[in-house]
Amino acid sequence: MKKEKLFGFINIKKKEKEEKKPKPNKNPNSRTKSESEREGMSSRGGKLSSSSSELDLDRPNIEDYLPSGSSINEPRGKLRLRDLLDISPTLTEAAGAIVDDSFTRCFKSNPPEPWNWNVYLFPLWCFGVAVRYLILFPARVVVLTIGWIIFLSSFIPVHFLLKGHDKLRKKMERVLVELMCSFFVASWTGVVKYHGPRPSIRPKQVFVANHTSMIDFIILEQMTAFAVIMQKHPGWVGLLQSTILESVGCIWFNRSEAKDREIVAKKLRDHVQGVDNNPLLIFPEGTCVNNQYSVMFKKGAFELGCTVCPIAIKYNKIFVDAFWNSRKQSFTMHLLQLMTSWAVVCDVWYLEPQNLRPGETPIEFAERVRDIISVRAGLKKVPWDGYLKYSRPSPKHRERKQQSFAESVLLRLEEK
Repeated sequence: MKKEKLFGFINIKKKEKEEKKPKPNKNPNSRTKSESEREGMSSRGGKLSSSSSELDLDRPNIEDYLPSGSSINEPRGKLRLRDLLDISPTLTEAAGAIVDDSFTRCFKSNPPEPWNWNVYLFPLWCFGVAVRYLILFPARVVVLTIGWIIFLSSFIPVHFLLKGHDKLRKKMERVLVELMCSFFVASWTGVVKYHGPRPSIRPKQVFVANHTSMIDFIILEQMTAFAVIMQKHPGWVGLLQSTILESVGCIWFNRSEAKDREIVAKKLRDHVQGVDNNPLLIFPEGTCVNNQYSVMFKKGAFELGCTVCPIAIKYNKIFVDAFWNSRKQSFTMHLLQLMTSWAVVCDVWYLEPQNLRPGETPIEFAERVRDIISVRAGLKKVPWDGYLKYSRPSPKHRERKQQSFAESVLLRLEEK
């Protein structure tokens, strides 16, 4: 039986080899192009080996599959898609932006994936919504209301009755601002874990932190009364800025006014020189980023000639996304979102102070501090200026791109 199987296998292999062999051409006058080429090579003295001849027989000839009279050469005068892609680097940049738009991702809210997708989980989700909106939210409103009553009833007398005692007034106002920020954190059921030594009041030092929302300031302020530099906001937030927060030495600016930069720079230098001034806190990104990326730091905080103390803030997105997208929602709606969530959970790291190294520029100093914060908070660094979110490309830059693209297209058409 084994021999019969063996001979049967050998016969099958022989048949396969015979099928692979080219069939003889019955018409001796008709020759294929490949056969005539091989005969030409042999007539010039070139001999093909047996292995190379077998490879040539197995290799398909593309021209045999083309219609008669056609060639594999592409027709002239037609502009194809790959030609358009090779015309100008402008199209390459546009395609790259579509495939990997790292700038837009820095300011994009990432909603949580839906988990109430079946019959078993949907009742639990409805129960959670009822608990958050009907139990937790009213209780948090009561806590925040009590906090405002205590704060205003104490802050107003201290602010107006102790004008002749500046040191005592500043100390009491500092304590009251920290207390009010603690009430805000409690209204979100905030679970904040602080790492490192608590900041102290010292001259010639500035604190810098990554920026996700205005609640960054509240979370840091409940531990230490910082004097923050921040964009001027309208509405009730602007009212708080111009009345209560100015008591702790906060500095405001407006992006739309170029003169503000010089005024703010002078105020920063004067503030860091003061002995009794509250520690200065700056968010050098200049805008809110979604706590996954880190955009370029502005160099203003690193040109003051003082010690820079990095602070890294990382939020846990399991309970709520703390990113404030100011283009899509007001700060009031952002607070309502936080107050109707389960909790705001985050970690805060007070990192080792840094100083400008010999031969190091302020820009290099800013990038080094950004590296330290990004590594500690687990953020991805991107080479973008956060102010680009508020501005459009200049007309000159746009016209220059259009002109270079038009010249590339005309040059390519002339070659065709």
